[in-house]
Amino acid sequence: MREGIHPEYRPVVFRDRAADYAFLTRSTMTSERTIEWEDGNAYPVVDVEISNVSHPFYTGTVRVLDTAGRVERFERRYGKRGGA
Repeated sequence: MREGIHPEYRPVVFRDRAADYAFLTRSTMTSERTIEWEDGNAYPVVDVEISNVSHPFYTGTVRVLDTAGRVERFERRYGKRGGA
């Protein structure tokens, strides 16, 4: 590999706020915030919206979305679809 063109690959903690779960892995992501990990070292922490712990596909839970509200908002914005 060429020197000086690749980002630094180092340990980073990814934290899923929805499930209160964190895991340590290696990544090129950067963050100014740090967290003290179980081993006593401080690592950069990246907050994520969803991970395998909180994703419905992996957990088997289903989230009910307000699809009626979305349809009504779409129809207000673009008008109702006319029948052919």
